Amino acid sequence: MSAPSGITVPSAPPSYEETVGINVGYPHPYPLPEPSQKPDGKGMNPPVCVGQPVLVSNPVTVQYVQHPVVFHDRPVQMCCPSCNQMIVTRLSYDSGALTWLSCGGLFLLGCVAGCCLIPFCIDALKDVDHTCPKCNALIGSYKRL
Repeated sequence: MSAPSGITVPSAPPSYEETVGINVGYPHPYPLPEPSQKPDGKGMNPPVCVGQPVLVSNPVTVQYVQHPVVFHDRPVQMCCPSCNQMIVTRLSYDSGALTWLSCGGLFLLGCVAGCCLIPFCIDALKDVDHTCPKCNALIGSYKRL
């Protein structure tokens, strides 16, 4: 179907701003791309003039700042300070103050026939050492008491 002569048919519907009347007649706050320019994802590529030196940015060194790691009784994913590798810590359990106090408390309650040694078999009462699985360096410890 062709339009009657003298009537212009728009090629596209009006934009939201034109329909609502927002910023009609005002210049755009950002430059509109020309057909020869293509966006680079970070804005617009600046036009390069012949004879003008092109600025080359120097490489940027990125330094990561590691937040203090709080050790508990579960493995922690972190960067090993010794070998600088991303690791999940390996846990080892050692008898600590809570283990010995539990043993002494059970002994005082009358568990004399070896039952007072049960706390030495329970990992939940022991201190935890976190080590690197790659370089075997001691990274941190979690003390129960």
